[in-house]
Amino acid sequence: MIVISLALILVAVALLVLGLASGSSLLLVVSIGASLLAAVALVAGARQAAAGRTSPLREAAADPAPDIPAQHVPPTTNTGESGWRQPPGPPVATASDTDGGTGAVPAYDDEPAAQEVTPEQAVQVSRLPDEVRVVDGRPRYHLDECAHLVGREHEPLPVAEAVELGFTPCAHCAPDTALLSQSGRR
Repeated sequence: MIVISLALILVAVALLVLGLASGSSLLLVVSIGASLLAAVALVAGARQAAAGRTSPLREAAADPAPDIPAQHVPPTTNTGESGWRQPPGPPVATASDTDGGTGAVPAYDDEPAAQEVTPEQAVQVSRLPDEVRVVDGRPRYHLDECAHLVGREHEPLPVAEAVELGFTPCAHCAPDTALLSQSGRR
């Protein structure tokens, strides 16, 4: 439509020039008619272009992520289980836990660093059926005999689930190295 409107504008200009040069009022009237048709074609083309741009947006708004599967997060309350497991994150503090009443959340000074693993090793570990140990609210997973579990309530968890929940391997007990070496002997 935009091409048609441009062609009509060129015709209108040519008719205007010819009408003025020859003194013909008929050419001037036809020039004005061509200009009006060009305006109508331009508006129609602009509306079509706008409709073409907004259609994918409307479809996306109606169905925001048709190819992305919904994540299932099992409930941890009223299931008969302990319900205390939560993925790692910043520690939750109460007013009595804060640093001198300033409102600062205390950091875990005793938290071990994360074990350095390659992406390939991480994928291999995430496919293993072995269990590791996690502590509620702490970011690492450990082997059963890890010193960082002493005196803390912990629970067994399949390593694949621990990785999926966002836990990372403890550098102290190096569970990924141990699990990968055990899986190589099977």
